[in-house]
Amino acid sequence: MTLLAGALAAYLLGAIPVGYLVARGFGVVDIRSHGSGNIGAANVLRTAGRWPALLTLGGDIAKGYGAVLVGTAVGGGGVVASAVAAVATIAGNCWSVYLRFRGGKGVATGLGAFLNVAPWATAPAALVWLVTAITFRYVSLASLMAALCVPIGALTLGYPRESVIACAVAAAIIGYRHRDNVERLLAGTERRLGQRRPSS
Repeated sequence: MTLLAGALAAYLLGAIPVGYLVARGFGVVDIRSHGSGNIGAANVLRTAGRWPALLTLGGDIAKGYGAVLVGTAVGGGGVVASAVAAVATIAGNCWSVYLRFRGGKGVATGLGAFLNVAPWATAPAALVWLVTAITFRYVSLASLMAALCVPIGALTLGYPRESVIACAVAAAIIGYRHRDNVERLLAGTERRLGQRRPSS
């Protein structure tokens, strides 16, 4: 029951729709009605601008880190509670109860969560994200590559099995949430970073 309570606390905190709230504060009534329909920093950037996007990115990272802290404490502490809280936090971001189970894609929130659970594994993943984004200018591709690197890094660096499993589950969730992006990447229709939507 304690572990379940920790997971619930992490989920409810992870579900806070930072991008939706930030965009609304900058005059965008519902970010889900614009661009890709996602509440993450990339869509906020395209829809509301640089500063709202930076606020969204920072808020999601902080939310992920804090939610794992709270979920771990409520869940009784230890590696298992931390791993469960991390997955619950990312699930909350992706399927927010506050937005009728719609949400983001888990990348920034996942970064915050695993800065808590497996911090050294996030460093190479962040580097992979940066290099991929600069080279190919696809945020989705960079996010997928970085997400894949986290469980590999956690395993290589000798993190506990529970942490590695949590990283792998998180990568699977992020991959699933990017399934439409994968289709567009394969079709050659995915928008590049900084590319404007074609005018009709």
